[in-house]
Amino acid sequence: MKVREVMTPSPACCTPETSLQGVAEIFVEHDCGAVPIVESLESMAPIGMVTDRDIACRAIAKGMNALELTARDCMSSPSVTVSEDASLDECIEAMESNRVRRIVVVDEFGRCCGIVSQADIALQGPRKKTAEVVRELSEPTVSASAVGERPLVETRH
Repeated sequence: MKVREVMTPSPACCTPETSLQGVAEIFVEHDCGAVPIVESLESMAPIGMVTDRDIACRAIAKGMNALELTARDCMSSPSVTVSEDASLDECIEAMESNRVRRIVVVDEFGRCCGIVSQADIALQGPRKKTAEVVRELSEPTVSASAVGERPLVETRH
């Protein structure tokens, strides 16, 4: 099974300069909890990701005013990516090794073209793969938001 078969295509993206309020509006409008951050909307080159948890742990919990912050202030970077032509096994391996619950999918030119989440794997992947990814990514971490506690490895296939 290939990544393109399970990914959510054409995810809503934003730039590092997008306000956190703008990111939250994307969460609501698109019923999602993560937004890929791209270098520009023209290049669509992924450089990071902001999740609802990133905003809660990196801004709100620290007493920062989210209305004064941008995506750059909370994003996880670099972006962990996988090719749309990669196998589902490669995708899961990249998610597990980087301890991410969502991974950005790129096309042959390195442009963001999709996203794969645990839910995508659960809904469309083999049952055994679903159990594997949930088990591996549910292990407790050192802090509430372990992303940023250690550098992420960028994975391209």
